[in-house]
Amino acid sequence: QVQLVESGGGSVQDGGSLRLSCAASGRIFNINRMAWYRQAPGKQRELVAAITSGGSTNYADSVKGRFTISRDNAKNTVYLQMNALKPEDTAVYYCNADIRLTAWSARGNNYWGQGTQVTVSS
Repeated sequence: QVQLVESGGGSVQDGGSLRLSCAASGRIFNINRMAWYRQAPGKQRELVAAITSGGSTNYADSVKGRFTISRDNAKNTVYLQMNALKPEDTAVYYCNADIRLTAWSARGNNYWGQGTQVTVSS
């Protein structure tokens, strides 16, 4: 059983910072892509940032220059450092990972965390 557990959400003022963490646990052979998504009330879930096992990253235009995604492969953990937060960043943030369970798995399985609330007030 694989689980993704997020932490680090909370409430901050406009311009503040938060760091989200997401740790994967369970029967894991390796983890390919890891990513953060977010969903604001009344809106569709959207990609915030993603990182490959080799460290290549991509970001939504709305967060470029403010957010940084990183990962610790030894800890099966992905991070999202969020600086210069704006009220429009308010959302539930979800961790997502593509995880191979065994060495002979042809492809990874996709997993989601339970979500963590980020609220930015003006």
